[in-house]
Amino acid sequence: MLSALIGPVTGLLDKFIPDADEKAKLAHEIATLATKQAHEISLAQIEVNKAEAASGSVFKGGWRPFIGWTCGVAFAYHFVIQPLLVFGVAISGVAVPDLPAFDMGSLLTVLGGLLGLGSLRTFEKYKGVAK
Repeated sequence: MLSALIGPVTGLLDKFIPDADEKAKLAHEIATLATKQAHEISLAQIEVNKAEAASGSVFKGGWRPFIGWTCGVAFAYHFVIQPLLVFGVAISGVAVPDLPAFDMGSLLTVLGGLLGLGSLRTFEKYKGVAK
């Protein structure tokens, strides 16, 4: 990405600086400054990530478990609890009311994505890449 940004600038150097050595020197300085700035931005983002991780706030770090539990409860309701409720109410002779139904297509998309990320995380731990 940096080369895509630096390329036009070094192209302008060809128009204004005739000396090839001086152009190479300036192009190197521009590339070095761009790399240094990108490194500083990365370090700043790492510090933000550390601060967020250390905060321990459930609103920042608890979204993934919350979505997992929500999907798990909805999945259990749809495939286990609701059929048992309908069966139990039908056996008792009471008219079966309309129970709420979920859009399982959307639910399974989210749940599948979470399970896929979970398996990727497990694979990273197995390979020793993640802590």
